[in-house]
Amino acid sequence: MFSETLFYIGPYKICFWNLIFLLLIFLVAAILRRLIHRGLKGYVKSANIQLEAKQMARLRLVSQSVYLLAIYIAVLSFRYNNGRVTFKDFLDFKLFSFNQFNIDFADILVLISVFFGAKIAVNLSKLYIAKRFKRSAHYDPGTEYVYIQLAKYFIYVFSIILGLKLLDIDLMILLTSSVGLLVGLGLGLQDVFKDMIAGMVLLFEGNLRVGDIVEFSGKTKNGTTQDGIVAKIVKINVRTTQIQTREGNVLIIPNTHLTQDRVENWSHGSELTRFTIHVTVAFGSDLELIKRLLKQAALAHPKVKKNNPVMVRFADFGDSGINLELIFWADQSWDINNYKSEIRFEIDRLFRAYQIEIPYPQRVLHQAPQRNS
Repeated sequence: MFSETLFYIGPYKICFWNLIFLLLIFLVAAILRRLIHRGLKGYVKSANIQLEAKQMARLRLVSQSVYLLAIYIAVLSFRYNNGRVTFKDFLDFKLFSFNQFNIDFADILVLISVFFGAKIAVNLSKLYIAKRFKRSAHYDPGTEYVYIQLAKYFIYVFSIILGLKLLDIDLMILLTSSVGLLVGLGLGLQDVFKDMIAGMVLLFEGNLRVGDIVEFSGKTKNGTTQDGIVAKIVKINVRTTQIQTREGNVLIIPNTHLTQDRVENWSHGSELTRFTIHVTVAFGSDLELIKRLLKQAALAHPKVKKNNPVMVRFADFGDSGINLELIFWADQSWDINNYKSEIRFEIDRLFRAYQIEIPYPQRVLHQAPQRNS
């Protein structure tokens, strides 16, 4: 019963045992690949051998080559119920034929080899670019990332063109015959194409790079603008960019938000930025003393630049007290909110020591006069 033919793949009969053989062959190949990879890593570790990334990539290729042997054995397993099947017969089998366009298993293996080679080329280009950049005295991981992304896109596009050429597919005929389809896709996916073009602009211009700290205005679902979001750029892809907020959340945003909206890059330009802490004191307080205490609290923090002026500005007469602004200069740091919090703690300590009152809003209710009946 298990030897009955279930279906055909061209001239080859496939029965239940063929499926079992294929499953077992590739299962054993997967286990063997893992054992080989683990054994090589264990040998390297036990021998205290320090391998570079290129050598580790070669070890992965050695372990993954088990699948090539598995494919060869899987083809030979068809001899169970198909006579003497050779690997060449399997490669020459036509999978698809239309007019003069034919695809056989050999073409499929060629395509797999092309894209497998493209993956190897991408990994080698990453190693080469990383090695060249790390040798430089002015190492910039953002620029390194841009070059790696551009090399990856170039290799994959070249691999697609090479694969089509090896299949004897005329690219001009393919493009001219699919003009209508491309126009329809362009209209339906215009936002996607905008994001892709914006991604290329980000990579080529280099105004925003991986690792930069940026501040941009977020938008709610209703389209209204909310408070600025400070985030670190984690990864720039073709269509989207991954950013990490101060809360540790990773957001994926379209690239057009970074090219069309107002974005302030804290990692470019001047390293110093002026920051402000708002303080309210009670009416009638000694403002000269308060001014001195506020400057003392700011200058006591190690991140505040002592060479730049620290100012206390009389902002306005508030409803409950006098509004003051403590202005200081510091690095455009990811932890600036923590620095502000530490300065506020010091202000509160000094105000308590000198018995300076920070007012809170008060409301006075007046009772309406009663009318004589």
